[in-house]
Amino acid sequence: MAEESKAAILLQCGHEITSRDIEHAKDIVETFSGLSRKELAHTICEHWGWVTASGANKVQACMKLLEKLEDRGVIRLPEKRHSMKGVARPVSRTHRTDAPSVEVIGKLADIGPVSMEIASSKEARGLWNEYVERYHYLGYKKPFGFRLRYFIASKHGQLGCALIAGAAKAIEVRDRWIGWSEKQRLKNLPWVVNNTRFLIFPWVRVKFLASHVLGRLARRVREDWHERWGYHPVLMETFVDPARYRGVSYRATGWTCLGQTTGRGLRRQGRDYSTTVKMIYVRPLVRNFRQWLCSDSLTGRREE
Repeated sequence: MAEESKAAILLQCGHEITSRDIEHAKDIVETFSGLSRKELAHTICEHWGWVTASGANKVQACMKLLEKLEDRGVIRLPEKRHSMKGVARPVSRTHRTDAPSVEVIGKLADIGPVSMEIASSKEARGLWNEYVERYHYLGYKKPFGFRLRYFIASKHGQLGCALIAGAAKAIEVRDRWIGWSEKQRLKNLPWVVNNTRFLIFPWVRVKFLASHVLGRLARRVREDWHERWGYHPVLMETFVDPARYRGVSYRATGWTCLGQTTGRGLRRQGRDYSTTVKMIYVRPLVRNFRQWLCSDSLTGRREE
């Protein structure tokens, strides 16, 4: 009986859930019936030591687990408490992001040193959001989870924007190329990050600027991510729409094209999502990235 209680009967985001864990979760839900769902998830994560790569409680994963247990009739959760917190608001366009009267044209040497500045203040993030909403063909969508917003700048002012955020949950060609198991993917996915947005403003026409910025980004993103989120990613990915771009700047800076997406989006119960086919590019950030991603012992906040 003791061995049975230690055997995994559920897998949630790479975390093995045993019958003992389920009984423990049930006890917490019944004992602290006055807590909200989120508070219950925090409590369970603290008891289990279930944390993200940055060391924060893995609340969303735990809440999904609790909902699964409720669907199976194992527990009864309190009613959901609705909140407007975190609801995305439309991004307004203001004169701050109007195109300048003079274009920036020339060579890299002509525009002086190019810097990459993290948009860390509320005001800077708002300006970044507005630029991307206005000038990126996909517009602005609130990134989920960990992210870093960058401004690309020089003595001529803002030249563009870049965003690094969480990786896609599952991509067949990428996952086969990495070679990890499903359990390893669910657990180690935070160590893969995605260049979700990359924008050079339409009034900026500087030869090799895009490849220069992508090279700078690949060299510094690990330390920037560690400073903000507490751990070092080992692989970067991005998607390129072949109807618009050929990925020349990515290839020029060491990115590898793995192939194309299937065009099938995330599947949820009762719904299927489709999307346009994209080219998948990857850029290792360390030589032994496969060793880390295919490891069963990768943990956050590790020092290298």
